[in-house]
Amino acid sequence: MVRGCLVYAIALVCTSAPVYAADIEPRAVIELFTSQGCSSCPPADKLLGQLAADPSLVALSLPIDYWDYLGWKDTLADPRNSARQRAYSHARGDREVYTPQVIVNGALHALGSDRNAIESAIVQSRKAGSPLSLPVSLAVADGQVRIVLPDGGEAGSTGAVWICGLARAVTVAISRGENRGKVITYHNVARHWVKLGTWSGKGEAWNVPLRDLDGDGVDEAAVMIQSGTVEKPSVMLGAALAAVH
Repeated sequence: MVRGCLVYAIALVCTSAPVYAADIEPRAVIELFTSQGCSSCPPADKLLGQLAADPSLVALSLPIDYWDYLGWKDTLADPRNSARQRAYSHARGDREVYTPQVIVNGALHALGSDRNAIESAIVQSRKAGSPLSLPVSLAVADGQVRIVLPDGGEAGSTGAVWICGLARAVTVAISRGENRGKVITYHNVARHWVKLGTWSGKGEAWNVPLRDLDGDGVDEAAVMIQSGTVEKPSVMLGAALAAVH
């Protein structure tokens, strides 16, 4: 199926009393644009769950709303996700907006159910530049998530810093539309987005109260530093992911 849109950036982590830290260097941020009303999406949703189990990947589900008219209103959809997907298409200069679509490192797209195409896009994106070259330190303690970014980066490098609360697994029984009768589990579903600021090559740190991310089943957090703008998102400069509960 086809069409869609949205924008954001992500990197990672957290929880309360104990201390959690993201210490694995990621090789890719995977954003899956999916819909409960899309008959082609269930295989991609399943694959995203497998990719999410890889600690070297920051994998997210971003449900869109533009297929709701087909007979089933997506219970997880967010119009901002649809806007983000369209913004990626605008930044690339093409009209490739469809479901299931994966965006890799903010740069390349691939069919969300095609593992080989996704792995190829990961390799290509890393050859084309230096995505995720910015180390992101994430730790959670005393009811807060602490994000630390270092000095450095290429001259003129800037990126928006976002933190996003994620629901690790959400199971939905679909009673109408193209997926009628199916029970599908969605993985790392993006829920609450908070923009922390802008990284411009200088060391920065933020403390985010966990209460700012609570609700809607959130039990993980992703932090992403992304170049470009909301209207024209570009390469991911850094990212991380971790449990908050």
